[in-house]
Amino acid sequence: MNTRFAVNGGVRLAYDDPGPGTGDPLLMIMGTGASRFWWPQGLLQCLREHGFRPAVFDLRDAGESTHPHAAYGAEDLVDDAAAVLDALGWPAAHVFGLSLGGVVAQRLALRHPDRVLTVTSFASGPSDAGVWTVFLRYLRWGRQLRMLRILRGAHDDDLSLGLAVLRATSSAEHPAEESVARDATDRERAHGISGFRDLAAQRRQSGARWHGPPLRELRKPVLVMCGDADPVMRPRASRDTAAAISGARLVILPGVGHSLPSAIWPTVARELRALAHP
Repeated sequence: MNTRFAVNGGVRLAYDDPGPGTGDPLLMIMGTGASRFWWPQGLLQCLREHGFRPAVFDLRDAGESTHPHAAYGAEDLVDDAAAVLDALGWPAAHVFGLSLGGVVAQRLALRHPDRVLTVTSFASGPSDAGVWTVFLRYLRWGRQLRMLRILRGAHDDDLSLGLAVLRATSSAEHPAEESVARDATDRERAHGISGFRDLAAQRRQSGARWHGPPLRELRKPVLVMCGDADPVMRPRASRDTAAAISGARLVILPGVGHSLPSAIWPTVARELRALAHP
């Protein structure tokens, strides 16, 4: 699949056009440092089988998108997502975000409510949480430090690094699936990407400050999902997210970590379908 680019100011956003189809438009937003190729192909196919037309893209500072090498705000990340919707020709879409992507999805619904039909936030915290709340209440610091050691010592090949990251974000009940890491790194290599190595870019993404509306003003149908064995983010982050949004549905998946193992793909697809068509 040839890469296409949306444009927001001086930033180009790499995305994959899902092609012709009649499914419900679904914009997928990945987490910190990860390219769009880390969305499991099996999950995307499962979503298609449940009536969606998923489109994936790279946040700025990830994958094939522009790496600005300068600070930016959270509003810029949100406007990037809106620019991808423009490029796809979608007036509005369902939005599914993983980790940081879930925070961006929440903020997209706050900043551009006319562009969002529903929001699914997976393994994410509240988009208006302060930095100290995130650090002290939500993050599991032991695993965060382990991740940092993995990334700082990233001298291995891309597959070994990607698999190490996936293992660090998976749970004991649903361990990392090498086929997912192999597929992602193979596709990154084909596009000239070497994922997870730009720590400065990841700091810019996670440090982008939000100056927009509080989460309680979100007025869209919202699904909040997480695993109760998430080694990176405490489940209370998702509980607080759901509690802040009127009518939000909270689904906590037993034994699931911070990633999306194949065992839960049908569940995720069914939950998204129920949200889109209650």
